[in-house]
Amino acid sequence: MKQKLLFYFVTFLFTTVSSLSQNTIGALKNNTNSFNGYTLFTSQTETYLINNCGEVVNQWSSSFPPGNAVYLLEDGSLLRACKIENTNIAFGGTGGRIEKYDWGGNLLWEYNYSSSTMVQHHDIYPLPNGNILVLAATIMTNAEAVQAGRNPANLVDGNLFNEQIVEIQPVGNNSANIVWEWNIKDHLIQDFDGSKDNFGSVESNPQLLDINFLGSLSGINNWLHVNSIQYNADLDQIVLSSRHMNEIYIIDHSTSTAEAATSSGGIYNKGGDFLYRWGNPQAYRQGDQNDQKLFGQHYPHWIPDGLADAGKLILFNNGFSRTPSFSEVFILDPPTDSPGFYMYTQNTAYGPNSPDYTYTNPVDPINFFSRILSSAQRLPNGNTLICDGDSGYFFEIDASENIVWEYINPSSAEGILTQGDNPENFANTVFRAIKYAPEYSAFNGRDLTPGNPIEQNPDLSNCDILSIDDHTFSNLKVYPNPTSTSVEISSNSIIDKIEVYNMLGAKINSIQNSNKIYLNDYKSGIYIIKIYSGNLSTVRKIIKQ
Repeated sequence: MKQKLLFYFVTFLFTTVSSLSQNTIGALKNNTNSFNGYTLFTSQTETYLINNCGEVVNQWSSSFPPGNAVYLLEDGSLLRACKIENTNIAFGGTGGRIEKYDWGGNLLWEYNYSSSTMVQHHDIYPLPNGNILVLAATIMTNAEAVQAGRNPANLVDGNLFNEQIVEIQPVGNNSANIVWEWNIKDHLIQDFDGSKDNFGSVESNPQLLDINFLGSLSGINNWLHVNSIQYNADLDQIVLSSRHMNEIYIIDHSTSTAEAATSSGGIYNKGGDFLYRWGNPQAYRQGDQNDQKLFGQHYPHWIPDGLADAGKLILFNNGFSRTPSFSEVFILDPPTDSPGFYMYTQNTAYGPNSPDYTYTNPVDPINFFSRILSSAQRLPNGNTLICDGDSGYFFEIDASENIVWEYINPSSAEGILTQGDNPENFANTVFRAIKYAPEYSAFNGRDLTPGNPIEQNPDLSNCDILSIDDHTFSNLKVYPNPTSTSVEISSNSIIDKIEVYNMLGAKINSIQNSNKIYLNDYKSGIYIIKIYSGNLSTVRKIIKQ
């Protein structure tokens, strides 16, 4: 694990946590300032939904390892990419199969997008209309690549992989119709051979991809390695992430398939060309290595409406291939002159010159590094959830960059780990971790009673006071707060029990059938109260003056 956990253990009193410092896996820390949601991730053949204590709220089992993305849909069903064998197209991240399960784990739909000439890989995306965007690689033969303008000397594998996005409409329980398609091979530029296709000025056509730009690679067929596709319904745009180009691209989804193969049509009248690109202006000859901002990045996506920095892009910048190697989280705001129309000045690099926000380890940047995988997500309370994917380590930071929640995936390629195991000795990687709010519609009417944690021999002795806030207490008030004498709890719900905990997580009082807590004998400081009503509970912080 690359993050130095011990630095964050001692913080100011007002951000002191309920810390499970003795734990080596599962929940390590759960602060009162963490976002009390449910975190979804997939590992091996299992997909887990956990609460902030690491207790499993739901679990889905497949016969296949991940391939790689997973989504919890609004109706409570699970959409998951799976890995199946494909000997013709093989690289890290290939999948080839998509499955959909109901909340109870029953398989509703399955579909393979894999053949001798193409395979789904890395990401999928569920669209609002019920269709699914699928990221795939297809084979361009040696002859096709050369005709497209590739330098034959840089075809070391004999062929080239085209990156493709198809929109599929699920049919029945194991079929689908392709209703839209986009291919990068339709949007290339080259100045190597005037007798071949796509000949022109690379510098003057940044909306196209230079087929001969190799970056630091040798000309392998997996030259782009797109590892993410995400969608913005308001703009009808897709953002892609190319690990090997160290760039992100935005394209128009409003086109027809025919228009998507050209440079005109759609809302933005650019067909399937890039509307925007960012991260490595060397790729279109508008900068040098000093201008490169992205290094093997993952999961660029638009921050949803209603959250801090809504409409901006957030991504995990892995930092792979730079010296020294370290990771960052970026939030950037592409310049526009109207929504979805990106500003660009000819013969310059796309803006902005730098991200609006950058997070990295505040003590020593090299202590935070994930070579592959990973994600970052802005949460409703302003916090940011970060997945250090190659360590299976999730941590949440608040607006002041204090770590308020930590978790290490106990599911590894060698089996389920036991509390006390050193996770650095096991392969517990996670592609992406996403936290959902308790109000998310998928949870309506569901039994969210937590089960056991994933790990063997779990220890949650200091975490149960910070369980999920059900947000179902009617007109709950805790007053006065701060106070020097007593606190009263009022609610339309019947209060059955109140527990009081100090900031070390020790329970110091339990009050039955009363809505009042007398604090005269308490020392000044911060206390946590857990309020019970039937099967519901919620947590509040109080201050004794």
